[in-house]
Amino acid sequence: MSSPSLLARLRQLPADPALSSRLLQTRQWEGPLCRVRLDNTGSTAEPVHRWRLFEGDLGIDPASAIYGEGFQMLAQTMGSWQAPEPVGRCPDVSVYRITDDDGYHTVHNLLLVAQEGGWLLLAFASCHRFGGEFRLYPDGRLEIVMNAEGRALPAGQHWQSEALICLEGPDREALLAALADYIEAEHGTLVCGVKARPSGWCSWYHYYAQVSADDIRENLGTRASRFPELRYVQIDDGYQARMGDWLTPSAKFEQGVAALAQDILAAGCEPALWVAPFIAEPGSRVFQQHPEWFVKGEDGLPLPSERVTYGGWRCTPWYVLDGTHPEVQAHLEQLFHTLREQWGIHYFKLDANFWGAIHGGRFHDPDATRVEAYRRGMAAILRGAGEGAFLLGCNAPLWPSLGLVHGMRVSDDVERQGPRFRQIAREAFCRAWQNDRLWALDPDCVCLRDIPGQHASRAEYDFHLAALVASGGMVLAGDRLQDLDDAQGAHLGKLLALCEGRAPAARFDDMGFARGRVALPGGGELLCLFNWGEQATRVALPPGGVDFWDDAPQAEGLVLQGGQGRVIRYG
Repeated sequence: MSSPSLLARLRQLPADPALSSRLLQTRQWEGPLCRVRLDNTGSTAEPVHRWRLFEGDLGIDPASAIYGEGFQMLAQTMGSWQAPEPVGRCPDVSVYRITDDDGYHTVHNLLLVAQEGGWLLLAFASCHRFGGEFRLYPDGRLEIVMNAEGRALPAGQHWQSEALICLEGPDREALLAALADYIEAEHGTLVCGVKARPSGWCSWYHYYAQVSADDIRENLGTRASRFPELRYVQIDDGYQARMGDWLTPSAKFEQGVAALAQDILAAGCEPALWVAPFIAEPGSRVFQQHPEWFVKGEDGLPLPSERVTYGGWRCTPWYVLDGTHPEVQAHLEQLFHTLREQWGIHYFKLDANFWGAIHGGRFHDPDATRVEAYRRGMAAILRGAGEGAFLLGCNAPLWPSLGLVHGMRVSDDVERQGPRFRQIAREAFCRAWQNDRLWALDPDCVCLRDIPGQHASRAEYDFHLAALVASGGMVLAGDRLQDLDDAQGAHLGKLLALCEGRAPAARFDDMGFARGRVALPGGGELLCLFNWGEQATRVALPPGGVDFWDDAPQAEGLVLQGGQGRVIRYG
């Protein structure tokens, strides 16, 4: 006799035993989708912190391999249920201090579990108000939680949980595609209105915050002569006088960014701008003039983010604009309206978005959750940016961004070194199912040349290139364009052609990500091969392949050096 399905086992788990007796939970099932209604049957408001929808043992082997999402972009989990391992550098629990994780490990909104012959998928298909959490205990016990953040449920009123789905089957990609369908039904998607995947050049990875207007103009000229396919020229962090004062240029942009944007348009491409809309440094004009606009601490003063979470990477301490404040919403809408209508910019890389959903503070609207605060601020940005804009989320809270951005960075910042190439590839591959479904996927920039402090071998650059092919999505160049030699320029051109043709992400045999296949829209296939280890390994190939980059015929076997990737074309 076969064992009960995951769905049947989930239905049998008890609800939160710690809830007040005045709070009544009712589960509402529609096939594999469940919403839980919470009614306050008492006569006074009831504060709710972490509301457990389900709690118990699903009979899952604690040694099972898992994948779990993070609340913010830089957090993901692999390893096993009983021994979870962070994928990236910035786990939610330790670096961002989002959960306490005392005796358990928290993943956010999506949990995949490998089982014999297939996969189990538990995920929230919506994130309108509450963040969803899965608490994994080493003995196999599970808690499925809505983070209500201590908000009070008024007497006689009710809340509805986010939509939880429970799926199982042999094909991981099919389960994730089904999840994308459910998410689209809940939130819609902005990517369907994007006619072409964005491609362009980004100033950050060569110049960082020292960028000047002259640097932008130099690369603009090289782009026109050598890389006309690069549609956008993205002016990244460094153009502004202070964090928070996005309309005031630094001394290195003394003629103003608006004039530079017009030069970019006159050159036949489009300006793009980096903005961190929710943060401000202490000396900024917006913070000095409007301290009442910022998220408050327990002392009633603007809350420095480092008090409750990761404090930021430069110009700290960061203070956070309160998305529930009507004047902040008006400010954000007007800011992006100005950038669009007066500066002529339609593409915005929105960075540090996580801080718009900061925890541990007090909002102008005391009933709003951090998810609502972020979503209200983002809705104002969308209104200001207008129809036809492209918003790229970066360092963002993932599920709270559903339906609010056109593109999403899904990996850490690229650095020109083998370990970082491998880290960001794994991050992007785990999220590749989102590409062209939830948003256009941004695997970060193409960087092909060493710079001071960042050095990679030829094999490691091969890995980076192959990972960008396998990730699908957007293509932005990160080197000083004048420095690219002919071979590097040709490699960039090949990536741009895949972007223009909307080649999908690779389908991998398993989550070891050693061998993946890209089905080319015009016919044929790319075989993407990766050696994640340090030692060389021999790989068998089907006959008839040619190297993707130089069209050289390939034998039926090749040697991958340690940390190397290759792309072989068939058909």
